[in-house]
Amino acid sequence: MQRLPNPVRLVVYWVGLVLVRAGLIERERARRATTLAWPRIVTGLARMSKSAADVAMVGAAIGTGAIAGVGFAAPYWGMAFALGGGLASGTIALVSQAYGADRSAGQAVRSSVVCVIVLTLPVAVLFHTYPSALIGVLSDDPDVVALGADYLEVVAFGVPFAGVNLIGSRTLVGTDDAWTPMVVRAGGAVLNIAANAILIFGFGYGVVGAAIGTVLANVVVTATFTTGFTTGSVPLIGAFPVTVAPFGTYLDGATIRRLLRIGMPMIGKNLAWRLGEFPLLAIVDLFGTSVVAAFVVAQRVRDLLNTPGWGFGLASSSLVGQELGTGDETTAEAYGREVIRFGVAVYLVSAILVAVFADPIARVFVDNPTTGTLSVAVTLIYATCVGIVFKGLSRTATGPLRASGDTRWPFYGQVLGYVVALPLAYAGATTQLGLAGLTLAIVTLMAVPAAVNYYRFWTGKWKAISRGYRPATHADD
Repeated sequence: MQRLPNPVRLVVYWVGLVLVRAGLIERERARRATTLAWPRIVTGLARMSKSAADVAMVGAAIGTGAIAGVGFAAPYWGMAFALGGGLASGTIALVSQAYGADRSAGQAVRSSVVCVIVLTLPVAVLFHTYPSALIGVLSDDPDVVALGADYLEVVAFGVPFAGVNLIGSRTLVGTDDAWTPMVVRAGGAVLNIAANAILIFGFGYGVVGAAIGTVLANVVVTATFTTGFTTGSVPLIGAFPVTVAPFGTYLDGATIRRLLRIGMPMIGKNLAWRLGEFPLLAIVDLFGTSVVAAFVVAQRVRDLLNTPGWGFGLASSSLVGQELGTGDETTAEAYGREVIRFGVAVYLVSAILVAVFADPIARVFVDNPTTGTLSVAVTLIYATCVGIVFKGLSRTATGPLRASGDTRWPFYGQVLGYVVALPLAYAGATTQLGLAGLTLAIVTLMAVPAAVNYYRFWTGKWKAISRGYRPATHADD
């Protein structure tokens, strides 16, 4: 492992080096995991920075009501990632196993694109047509509902593009290339933040400006991926490691069935996470707008803290999937186990750093301590720092399950997490338990799925399940 200057890569490298010297990770596996993980972490930071920028900018321009409104729209927008990300779990499983077996993955990519468009278009239409009714489910504050509806009505146009972009990213990661999607997605994030600043502060478009910036960035990213996959390269970015024939078969029944068998449980897991946010936000609304705004701030911090999972979860899926594609289950399990250790260690370091600077981080979003939002935000950030370590275990343990096609248990874990967390949050809102109930809900919502996912990985049953998805006689391009 050589010395590397990139700050994210350097942190990952040093954590890996400590684990290697402690005998917890084999050096070559640490090197391969680092190579795949750090670009995805940067991609995650870039993408989550967009959401954080939306909240920070509308908060600065309009106030806590805008933070709450955008926060109420967030789980709806997250449906694009629940659907696209779940289906993309099938994509990375098929692509990585095909890559490990030295076969083409073009059919898997084309069929994935068709499926994700079919899944996300109706959602986009629903969000654009009934934004006020949808936000009104979560809050009865007319100002907050109006702001959230304005944001959702416009951002709905970006839903299908966001889903397709997830397919593009997972395809490249499945072929051992995390660098290209990092560059593409980071470029989109920079465009998004710049557009937000111009539209929100320059033209005074408020939450609508934030939504336009998000849609524009997703369209540009989709166009970039399309160019790269069909022509083999993109100006200023370079060659793509895999190309897809654009005029090949899209509706291949066998491939679509394999994608859905793997992807549907992950879609269910993602939807459980997103759908669970609706009653949770409705419960948080009982605390009042200031607490809602603080909770939204803590969620944005959680999303940023969760970005190591982007890298290590997908690195695990890719590396484990490639070994399963060759039939080497022993090495696949070793990769899964060691990437879990690696990822959790990085999460722990990140959580400690954020906890130390919780107050100044909260002030980036809320600079008026008289509203009460600031102190609550700091408290919820502390709770997030505790829970995020469990989230790291959950994300990294999901990697081998996703690579093998054993995707039901992450869904079970997510549902169980909400079954435990929602009563705690409600008790906090309606009894003397107060804010302590909400902080406990934040932690348990991440801890319960971690226990479920790690247990399933520990049983080793995912290795047997993977045998039904390994490439055999399927013809692609």
